[in-house]
Amino acid sequence: MGGQAVIEGVMMRGERRWAVASRAPDGEIVIDVHDVPGWGDRWAKVPMVRGVVNLAESMMLGMKALTWSGNQQLPEEERLSGKAMGATLAVSMTLFLGIFILLPALGARGLGGLLGVSGFAFHALEGLLVLGIFLGYLVLIGRMKEIKKVFQYHGAEHKAIAAYENDVPLTPESAQRFSTAHVRCGTNFLLTVMVVTIIVYSFVGRPGWLLLMASRVVLIPLIAGLAYEVIRFAAKHMQWWWVRAAMKPGLLLQRLTTRQPTLDQVEVAVASLRAVLTAEQLAEVEARQPARLSVPFRPAPFTP
Repeated sequence: MGGQAVIEGVMMRGERRWAVASRAPDGEIVIDVHDVPGWGDRWAKVPMVRGVVNLAESMMLGMKALTWSGNQQLPEEERLSGKAMGATLAVSMTLFLGIFILLPALGARGLGGLLGVSGFAFHALEGLLVLGIFLGYLVLIGRMKEIKKVFQYHGAEHKAIAAYENDVPLTPESAQRFSTAHVRCGTNFLLTVMVVTIIVYSFVGRPGWLLLMASRVVLIPLIAGLAYEVIRFAAKHMQWWWVRAAMKPGLLLQRLTTRQPTLDQVEVAVASLRAVLTAEQLAEVEARQPARLSVPFRPAPFTP
């Protein structure tokens, strides 16, 4: 299971379906359900490639979910089209490349020359610049009222998934008792990307300006694929202390991208999650006994 926060709601992706649930202005929960695209299945068992394909699919579904959820908050005559959201995505990706990839590379090139830094230290400096810009960005947008609400739904998404994965009744009340942190979170993925970036770039060396810029763009798929494999491995081996230690910085970083949700927000996340369950999964969830609630929960997974 995976998902993301959207406007006034949560998108969830299951084995066969993906769904987005949103709280409409009238207070009702509206849900949109679709089949998961099948074009990525052929790469599911191919290391590295599956990470790139998964990232592309997640971006595509994420934009569709954002468009739909945003339109639920608007009168029909003011709703955005798919083309408008596509143009927004193109601009966003261009800004992302410029701010988080090219700008740090240029900054490291300039500072490296001034400080006399070379080799691995040069790429570590670039990584620190990326991390600094990223943290500053999260702190700034986290002050915005609407973004704070999105971060609450992000926490609600994690809580709902934790309740499902820990075999407790899938209700807002049971899910609310879990942590807002999760090892498979996109925030954890981004931090892993930054670490992998330093390692990969160290093999490129310190080329000229043109090759430096080109390498940063060309190597994105390789870095994304490696980072995906790291997160995939960690999610399956959190019982090992050194894996938990390695993932702790990413879990701590989620304190900037999640907030404690209200029970109403967790209700939306649970509704979205239930919508993507298969018949067998739903039957298993329905068979979970409410009596388990009287027994202390297992510690919330992946809590830093």
